[in-house]
Amino acid sequence: MAVNTVSARQRRRERVRKKVSGTSGRPRISVFRSLNYIYAQLIDDSAGNTLIAASSIEKDFGHQGGRGNKVAAREVGKLLAGRAVEKGIKKAVFDRSGYQYHGCVREVAEGAREGGLEF
Repeated sequence: MAVNTVSARQRRRERVRKKVSGTSGRPRISVFRSLNYIYAQLIDDSAGNTLIAASSIEKDFGHQGGRGNKVAAREVGKLLAGRAVEKGIKKAVFDRSGYQYHGCVREVAEGAREGGLEF
């Protein structure tokens, strides 16, 4: 069976998701990286709801100079954290979705920490 990067990431994602789940008091930050954009969500797994979402594809996303680079990823993290703090969410768990904790994924986490989330 041929293994490509997408199926390998999906297997890593499923393995991590067995251990990491979010609640209403401590939701899960899920990160998705496409070739051009970066997306992040706060998810309550017990209810199955997305509480807050932020991405670099939004119209009000103010970063100029690229939407899929590390600077934009940090801004997405800050935007997500700002929206979470407005709703009264201070703590979360981080789900890297099978991606390596490096580059854009790490910048989303650092931006969320700068914005006021603890994990």
